[in-house]
Amino acid sequence: MRKVARFLLLPLLFFFIVAGVQPATAARYPTSMAALGDSITQATDVCCWYGNHPAQSWSTGNGRFDGITSHYERLLQLQPDIAGKNFNNSRSGAKASDLPRQAQAAVSQGAEYVTILIGANDVCTSSISGMTEVETFREHVNNALQTLDQMRPRPQVFVSSIPNIYQLWSVLKDNEVARLVWSAAQICQSMLASTNTPEMRQQVLDREIAFNAVLEQTCAQYKSCRTDGGAVFGYAFNASDVSRLDYFHPSLQGQANLAEVTWKAAW
Repeated sequence: MRKVARFLLLPLLFFFIVAGVQPATAARYPTSMAALGDSITQATDVCCWYGNHPAQSWSTGNGRFDGITSHYERLLQLQPDIAGKNFNNSRSGAKASDLPRQAQAAVSQGAEYVTILIGANDVCTSSISGMTEVETFREHVNNALQTLDQMRPRPQVFVSSIPNIYQLWSVLKDNEVARLVWSAAQICQSMLASTNTPEMRQQVLDREIAFNAVLEQTCAQYKSCRTDGGAVFGYAFNASDVSRLDYFHPSLQGQANLAEVTWKAAW
């Protein structure tokens, strides 16, 4: 009789084990997400015509046949409940000063996962003197993270480092078309102006490195926040990763690689 009872209990025990494991595994993936940032996350000038192309965003994009597997598309495979809840709050031209407003939008959307890529416009200005001060940058980033940290439940937050602007200049400095576009459109003149000295470019690079340190340090203060550990800044992109429309923003390949590098760091 005791053997029969044990035999009957085995299927029941297996059911409870499986039932206990599966929901816990699914629960660790979010059912909604929001992206905060600037034109990189808007996929500005990514391909084919000028303007924003959020469907090709490394974070919340859902474009078909573009070669980009965004965070949203990867999460959709793991958590179908996230379908349609991919909010892109980034804004072209945004600086860190816009980040708290974007974070508040993510709160109103109930985002369970938030990506942040900000800072390129704080370092890429019309001149070196126009760059955002480091402590001002820190204040804005902290305010945004504090807003997200006050959500209940707290969202998972991923903070990317800023792509290496000096590397952009280094990769394309001998490209005559790129230099012409940079000058005509007055793109990131703090770094890309043809009249800049090596010392001036180093000054801009130093400010970007300081911004990335701020992102790392500030994120570390919050339990639900993690960074890429400098992976995006350290990524050795080449000319094919850069848009041929403005020679500044990521191309389709650049967005795909950005999605890959950041996904590995975030998940």
